[in-house]
Amino acid sequence: MKRKRFFVLCLLMSVIVIFSACAGMTPTQKGAVGGAAVGAVAGQLIGGNTAGTLIGAGVGALGGALMNDAMDKKKKQEQPQ
Repeated sequence: MKRKRFFVLCLLMSVIVIFSACAGMTPTQKGAVGGAAVGAVAGQLIGGNTAGTLIGAGVGALGGALMNDAMDKKKKQEQPQ
């Protein structure tokens, strides 16, 4: 139990540091980072092993990048030119 709490705390701290360093990133890159972090936590909680964490991070990164890319394209289309 203590190990899982320590892991989650470290992951949350890492997310805070990563997001504070995202100033020059595109929305797609920010989505990939956020998705990877959320996916890694979900993968660890579901699988409870390294493989689950890595698979979750990969799926989350892909999903976050695709979602933010689509949202960014939609936002650009809606802006008057």
